Amino acid sequence: MTRLPLEGITVVSLEQAVAAPFATRQLADLGARVIKIERDTGDFARGYDTKVKGMASYFVWLNRGKESVVLDLKSDEGVTALRQLVAKADILVQNLVPGAVERLGFGPDDALALNPRLVHVSVSGYGKGGPYEQKKAYDLLVQCESGLASVTGTEQDPAKVGVSIADICAGMYAFSGILTALLSRTNTGRGDVLEISMLEAMGEWMSQPYFFAEYGGQPPGRSGAQHASIAPYGPFETSDGTVFFGIQNEREWTNFCSGVLENAALANDARFAGNAARVDNRQALHEEINSVLGALGTSVVVARLDAAAIANAELRDMHGFSSHPQLFARDRWRDVASPVGPLRSLIPPVTARETGYEMGPVPELGEHTDKVLAELGISAARHNG
Repeated sequence: MTRLPLEGITVVSLEQAVAAPFATRQLADLGARVIKIERDTGDFARGYDTKVKGMASYFVWLNRGKESVVLDLKSDEGVTALRQLVAKADILVQNLVPGAVERLGFGPDDALALNPRLVHVSVSGYGKGGPYEQKKAYDLLVQCESGLASVTGTEQDPAKVGVSIADICAGMYAFSGILTALLSRTNTGRGDVLEISMLEAMGEWMSQPYFFAEYGGQPPGRSGAQHASIAPYGPFETSDGTVFFGIQNEREWTNFCSGVLENAALANDARFAGNAARVDNRQALHEEINSVLGALGTSVVVARLDAAAIANAELRDMHGFSSHPQLFARDRWRDVASPVGPLRSLIPPVTARETGYEMGPVPELGEHTDKVLAELGISAARHNG
């Protein structure tokens, strides 16, 4: 394999849960050495569930390729070891509770005084300063505070996104910010201090509905999986599943009626003449569509939609995603080593011609403590005794 892009870069991470670990796992995939500092009970994401042969699905997803080092940061020995690691590191990432890293003596000013080339990265819920600085910030709560939940769900009820989207969003901005800081350091020779708040990261992704509401007078309405202003658009039941599709123009509507519903005359029905009419008569429209598609299998409906050049998708559950023919055809699965054996995992989504990636093992708690301390000249017996 060619040299990985971040080989030679060392990351020390005081991380837990999702946002910071997501950023550092991507650094590890690109060849960085990521030293994950854990308490004796471990990152609490280790205990979120036991679905992966006894391991937590969150931890398996977020922590491959890292070295787990257990340090007691309430002891002088633990803080001394951390200081030695930070002094030689390229990047320090932390998402501890607000103020904790400063109390340990590794806030931005102290850490850069120790290591001027360090990129110091803090991921938090709401950022430094302001009335929300100390407020707890779980993913669902940031979905609410950023307005995401207000535009997600049905007309009657808001809903959360089904994955940790605010954490993932913040982790992605931490990852891209770190790469930018490393590029900048090649020119300046100096490190940098990065702050990423989940609220502000999510706010960037919410900018389109913000502009819509701020200058349009009212927020976009919740419409479930349908579209508030286009019909037909969204989910429709087949005899054995659900298919999503959307009609974008009158040519597609005509093709849909003749090729999918096999009822060309419906294209000229006055109730459905133009998108505005179809939206106004959505219930009757759906009755016409359901009367046909409900008697057909998903594979037949998808084939008809494809033949009519109408964008569509099957509603897949996680087993359907796991067996997705496109991912199989593109050879996107690899086994990752772990304490419970090999685990089938998706390879990173960026495919580069000149560089690769590495999907290292998921670490056991404290698996690398003795090795890393030995590199610092600290004996395991001294540290543990």
